[in-house]
Amino acid sequence: MKLQINFNENMRSIKDVLGIEKSFDIIARELYIAEKKSCIFFIDGFAKDDIMYYILNTLQQLEKEDLKKDVIKNLLNKNIAYIEVDTFTDLEQMQLSVLSGALALIVDGEMEGIIIDARTYPVRGPQEPETEKVTRGAKDSFVETVIFNTALIRRRVRDPKLYFEIQQVGARSKTDVVIGYIDDLVDHGLLDKIKKKIENIRVDALVMAEKTLVELLVESKWYNPLPQVKYTERPDVVAAHLMEGHIAIIVDTSPSVILLPVTIFHFTQHAEDYYQNIVVGTYLRWMRFIGMFLSIFAIPIWILLVNHHESLPGFLKFIGPKEAGEISIFVQFLILEFGFGILRIASVHTPNVLSTSLGIIGALLIGDLAINVGWFIPETILYTVISGVGTFANPSVEFGLSMTIFRIVLLVLTGLFDIWGFALGIIIIIGMIYRTRSFDHKKYTWPLYPFDWSALKSILVRKPIPQVGKKNKE
Repeated sequence: MKLQINFNENMRSIKDVLGIEKSFDIIARELYIAEKKSCIFFIDGFAKDDIMYYILNTLQQLEKEDLKKDVIKNLLNKNIAYIEVDTFTDLEQMQLSVLSGALALIVDGEMEGIIIDARTYPVRGPQEPETEKVTRGAKDSFVETVIFNTALIRRRVRDPKLYFEIQQVGARSKTDVVIGYIDDLVDHGLLDKIKKKIENIRVDALVMAEKTLVELLVESKWYNPLPQVKYTERPDVVAAHLMEGHIAIIVDTSPSVILLPVTIFHFTQHAEDYYQNIVVGTYLRWMRFIGMFLSIFAIPIWILLVNHHESLPGFLKFIGPKEAGEISIFVQFLILEFGFGILRIASVHTPNVLSTSLGIIGALLIGDLAINVGWFIPETILYTVISGVGTFANPSVEFGLSMTIFRIVLLVLTGLFDIWGFALGIIIIIGMIYRTRSFDHKKYTWPLYPFDWSALKSILVRKPIPQVGKKNKE
């Protein structure tokens, strides 16, 4: 639908398109500009009051002689002293702009209107992300406004080849989705496939922001818990990945940025590795590897050793419970795993002022009382804690939760079928990792398979900063 010459006809059409008389927060401010009927449409809460006052004050002081001809052109070039302005003739274009927070101006007798992007969003300030803390380095993080997030990245990468392309996804939500990449480093074949997939998404709204987009964008099996993209709230992490040729996807209303393609080893690295020197960074990375290994294998291996205690050499005879509990060891671990999961969920929903109390109750009172009444033996609680701490050593929440699923599967199979169940669990885990693909079927296990010693070495040993920007290719 296009703008008409008749002002009243335009007002009726726009009120119908925007639902002005039904929504209290969509405002139609009628005024006279150079004795011509005019109207500004905007959403209350998005428009900047000081900018609105300045624009209205300027427009209402115009005389008829100021706009004898080329009304819209003169308003843009002489009278509206604002940076981000554009014109429109299509009401659908105007509707999207206004609902996104901009202002729309129409003037009687003109078949062209003006869009003034004088919007502001309620937003929190950048602060250190809760899940990606570092002892040294930047303490800022992404927020829920896409334009702020692109600015945080550009502050770190002032490369003219860094491009941010924007699209709208969602028939109803019209959510802004930004694709960021460095033109001479990115894989253009992969980039084109991502653009095409986003363009072909048919959905009403991205209700859960980036998570909804990922499920529509990346093919995955429901039974596979492994993440196929990496999420981060740190601008420095995004900048580092862009310099390595990765693609960043930013979804408006979300503080998390999607990075792809990724391999399993991208989830084992953390910004802290690079804010320390090479030796310390490598040490931290290996501690993380060990923690992840213990998270999955500590409990099943201990159960195997206890089940075959008579076959252990003398120096390992200390392994195993000193006395039997009222409940079998296997069931104890299942109960503890369940309890640990409940405690983790409760900690997420517990207000900060009560989180310390929850930790004391969970770690001291419940554990101590459970041992005293004979439910558990100290060894089962010890190894459950070791596994839990190993899970939290992983910087990726999604990958940590996938390790928890693998641990439970391996625990159940080992408890039910002993060493054969353990072997079956290992085969299932390795098979699932091997069959997992990142976006565009990239190998999830690279550089371990296909083997690339140069790239694998940079994972095992933290690279010097001057070499971090060098792109590794499969």
